[in-house]
Amino acid sequence: MDPVGGHLRRHLGNRIRDALGGFRVVVLHGARQTGKTTLARLISEESGGTYVTLEDEPTLRAAVDDPAAFLTSWPTPLVVDEVQAAGDRLIRVIKRLVDEDQTPGRFLLTGSTNFLTVPTISESLAGRARILRLAPLSQAEIAGAEATPIDAWTARACRPDRGRGPEAPEPLTRRDYAELICRGGYPEVLRLPPGLRSGWFESYVDTVVGRDIVALADIRRSTALEPLLRWTAAQTSQGVNLASASRRLGISHPTVIAYLDWLRTVFLVRELPAWSRNLTSRAVRRPKLHVTDTGLAAGLLDIDPDALALTTSPAMGALAESFAVNEIARQATSARARTSLWHYRDAQREVDLILEQPDGSVVAVEVKASSSPSPDGLRHLRWLRDRLDAVAPGCFTAGVLLHMGRHQVSVGDRLRMWPLSSLWTP
Repeated sequence: MDPVGGHLRRHLGNRIRDALGGFRVVVLHGARQTGKTTLARLISEESGGTYVTLEDEPTLRAAVDDPAAFLTSWPTPLVVDEVQAAGDRLIRVIKRLVDEDQTPGRFLLTGSTNFLTVPTISESLAGRARILRLAPLSQAEIAGAEATPIDAWTARACRPDRGRGPEAPEPLTRRDYAELICRGGYPEVLRLPPGLRSGWFESYVDTVVGRDIVALADIRRSTALEPLLRWTAAQTSQGVNLASASRRLGISHPTVIAYLDWLRTVFLVRELPAWSRNLTSRAVRRPKLHVTDTGLAAGLLDIDPDALALTTSPAMGALAESFAVNEIARQATSARARTSLWHYRDAQREVDLILEQPDGSVVAVEVKASSSPSPDGLRHLRWLRDRLDAVAPGCFTAGVLLHMGRHQVSVGDRLRMWPLSSLWTP
């Protein structure tokens, strides 16, 4: 726990503090209820700055009526929470002010929509702002890790083979994983008893879909947004099939595209692009969709941990994959090295996740909802290793099959079978 206020320590905090030391503006965006306000207020208190929120109606009116006076009336750094509510005019005044006075750390702006894709904001503050994204809590943050473990995890995966390693400490059961998947990472959900979580997720969707998107967009069929989100939850970790969504929901293909864009804008859906280095001409270019929090996905699907833990559960495989992708993506936002996330698929094989470093090296990941996976589950990773060794020697550094068992095993050249919990435990 963070010693200040009893809050969990957010790994992105140090990156925000560093950014304020070098950039005139820092934008912290992310989904509602991920902890942006708590983190921004903490940083404001540490630096002797000012926190204001545009969710307060009088404050919003003051910001819209006279943005220049509003922005220059407070000690800096000035934290403006939910900045998208004031629209483009406020952002343009911020641009003018930081061009006139280029002192670093003047403004920390937070928003519950993607700052770069909100149509009511045309100014990107390019060259002036550092844009960072806060996701729901990672399992590493919930476990109290002092720093994001993904750097150490990838480094360990790339070490020489050592055969069978130690079993995971206090190994998790399939039921334990089902509980973590259904809980997700929204801070407020962690404080709720399990019986109240479904109601929280229902209210959350009503707020984000029924208020935020409709307020920002020209939505003619807003009633289709929630069914589309539920369809996306049912398709999490699957390839995007817009024609299927159009037929299933009875809305046009262009409307599906536009509404999915809005679900991405408010950070409910993550698109994982297809990766290719011309390994085969049959590679599928279609991206994958992941709901950005598996607790939300399980709530939308009305699945509880007991049902998900059943060996016959049809949802466990897809939700476990999204859980792993989300954990790695959350940790990657504060990792030392910039990491790009992709997936690979062709007519015969699929790799759930590819982590690519700026130097072109890759770690490939497969996720299996099994406590005793077969080495045959490594066949696609083995193919990718051999193919990359042939066309780009040295590029493939490791392939890891994440599972729900306890054993940590090296299986041949640069291939591993590790528990899913290895992502957040030493």
